[in-house]
Amino acid sequence: MIFHPGVLALTAGSALVLAMACYCAILALKIIVHWDISKSTASQLMLERQTYLVSTIMKYVMGFEIMSVLLFIYTADDIHKLFVGAMCATGSLNANPIGWNVLFMDIVIVFLCAMWLAINYVDERAEDYPLVRLKYKYLAGLTPVIALETYWQLYYFLGLKANVITSCCSSLFSDEGVTVASTMASIPVDTSIIFFYGTGAVEIALLGMLLLSRTGACPRLRYISGVWSLIFFIVSIVSIIAFVSIYYYETPVHHCPFDILQKQYMFIGYPLYGSLFGGVLFGLGAAVVQPFRKIDSIRDAIVTAQRKWTKISIVFIIVFIIIATWPVVFSNFRAYY
Repeated sequence: MIFHPGVLALTAGSALVLAMACYCAILALKIIVHWDISKSTASQLMLERQTYLVSTIMKYVMGFEIMSVLLFIYTADDIHKLFVGAMCATGSLNANPIGWNVLFMDIVIVFLCAMWLAINYVDERAEDYPLVRLKYKYLAGLTPVIALETYWQLYYFLGLKANVITSCCSSLFSDEGVTVASTMASIPVDTSIIFFYGTGAVEIALLGMLLLSRTGACPRLRYISGVWSLIFFIVSIVSIIAFVSIYYYETPVHHCPFDILQKQYMFIGYPLYGSLFGGVLFGLGAAVVQPFRKIDSIRDAIVTAQRKWTKISIVFIIVFIIIATWPVVFSNFRAYY
């Protein structure tokens, strides 16, 4: 099991990422303690150079963490054939239930990494680096989370046994159980459609108003948009399980959110989830940097970044909604309301 290419890539990549994150955390603590932009000493100059090193390393670290979510799901889906009773990633994750912890932790880390990248992006565009201590305190706190995710991931892969009989999506995402997954699957199609398109319309409207507003206007609206991005993410995941999936599978009882990643469905799950994450993360990033607009040295950089990220978020969300809507409109399948 451990010699599967995806498992090896994730294990080696996570170990390397953790090592780099720990190294950066050590430098971050040093920068937090000794940073003083008003000085022109050799030690301060060295710290400034180290900030470039840390930022560069962390960009790669967080880039890998963001990509590892899709790689982990792909690997879990690819190894399902090794387990009796598994038909997709659901079966692989059920073969060692801590796999669900890894998946949820990966998603949390993606959001945390995206917020750090947003803060780092605007901070690097100011000569006085006003957010240095903040972003490196954030980094020091993020490193233990990455360490926990790395441990859980290794524990998951080492705990997989080929002789285990596992359950798959037909039992987990049925509409007759009492689990969270079965509850999402049992939501009526018409109800989930209303919530999905309603929250999507509000999200696009909020982003559109922010894009059309004058510079510095609507700060509260920016925060509302950030919170609503998270709400839209949750509603979208539930909607994929409740109704989007059944239109792609063309059967009213198949609610698995992972099978759409497979070849027989043209790997449509990857652009579906990718556009969802892209839209939510860019929208959230624009909200995260809003509190720092009061800092003169980065105000212009934040305004520019927010407008760019808002545009990108709108594009991603529209693409996501189109992909989710396509089978509803053009498929021969019709759900019973």
